[in-house]
Amino acid sequence: MTPTDPIIQPAAHTADSASASGPTPSRRAFLARSGGTAAALALPAPFIHAQPAKLKVGMMLPSSGAFAALGTAINNGFKMAVAERGGKIGGREIEYFTVDDESNPAKAPENTNRLVQRDKVDVLVGTVHSGVALGMAKIARETGTLLLIPNAGADDITGPMCSPNIFRTSFSNWQPVHPLGKVMAERGHKTAVWISWKYAAGDESGASFKQGFERAGGKVVKELGLPFPNVEFQPLLAEIAALKPDAVACFFAGAGAAKFVADYAAAGLKDKIPLYGSGFLTDGVLQAVQAQAQGLMTTLHYADSLPSARDKEFRTRYAVAYKMQPDVYAVQGYDTGLVLAQAMEAVKGDFGNKQGLIKAMEGVKVDSPRGTWTMSKAHNPIQDIYLRRVEGEQNKYVSVAWKALADPARGCKLG
Repeated sequence: MTPTDPIIQPAAHTADSASASGPTPSRRAFLARSGGTAAALALPAPFIHAQPAKLKVGMMLPSSGAFAALGTAINNGFKMAVAERGGKIGGREIEYFTVDDESNPAKAPENTNRLVQRDKVDVLVGTVHSGVALGMAKIARETGTLLLIPNAGADDITGPMCSPNIFRTSFSNWQPVHPLGKVMAERGHKTAVWISWKYAAGDESGASFKQGFERAGGKVVKELGLPFPNVEFQPLLAEIAALKPDAVACFFAGAGAAKFVADYAAAGLKDKIPLYGSGFLTDGVLQAVQAQAQGLMTTLHYADSLPSARDKEFRTRYAVAYKMQPDVYAVQGYDTGLVLAQAMEAVKGDFGNKQGLIKAMEGVKVDSPRGTWTMSKAHNPIQDIYLRRVEGEQNKYVSVAWKALADPARGCKLG
């Protein structure tokens, strides 16, 4: 169920989408795109002042399917950051346009164009699914539309597809699990099986885990996968039982993660072969699998009970506003709002100053609940990765698994 947003309600659509076309991706393309939407207003008298045009923000997030709760949390976090500024950023009110991306990459071009071509949004915010985000990034590069990615970690977006107008406020798929390999090796595990969905996030997370684990002296004896969003895990769990590795590492998220954790325990593996994962395995799902998840260890760029006043303040405000505890997705949405707000304040609300806006985003230092982070030259966060352990309904902070980890951004030509 999606809770009612107590702060700002999105605007409704009224027109059909059009197809996208435009120049090749370049800084020039982005700088040339008009940021404002209102015509110049003539003042009839000296004491009458025109209000600045609203900033049009397109929120393309899942509101149905396996990732619906993740989309809700991101949306809540973003709007909370705006609400803390009185509903304005850079002195401009926000007009929201929303699209349910359905976590369907095939629909990404149509859905993105609905916002860019039909609604003429100034800023795109989205999404969760890496395959959908790749489609959004392609259109953003072609049209020069500013794109802020609050979750999807597809490595290519801040790698070969990097662009002046594309910024990620979450993570690359390479980041969260790279330290996990080191952690598992340090805990004495010599062999491991990797299991995930077979799509960009799963494949790239698996490659990063394998790199980190084998560099630390371990060996991945098998890589198992199934199509997204398939959750028929039993045949693969039987294979894990037969292989008898020292440990299992995985990437799953949302409802699929909850089912995997439950099925792993039901298969009798939890007490025999320790399960580890990217932190998305247990974020946002512990109410559903509290008993089965106890003791699971994961790595991620956020943890419950971080030892900081900033995080405690954020968690209290979020709980009051939305009647639930925040998770990493809420933090990422919140940080996306912070980045846009800081950049808009730096250019004094002048969205048409694209060069200044880009420069401000590139130089941002985000005072986040997850800890202070900065933007890499490829426009991806440089951030701490934490080791967490499930205790009750929390992913409890254990330690910093890797300090200020930057994605390698292979193939990016920025900077």
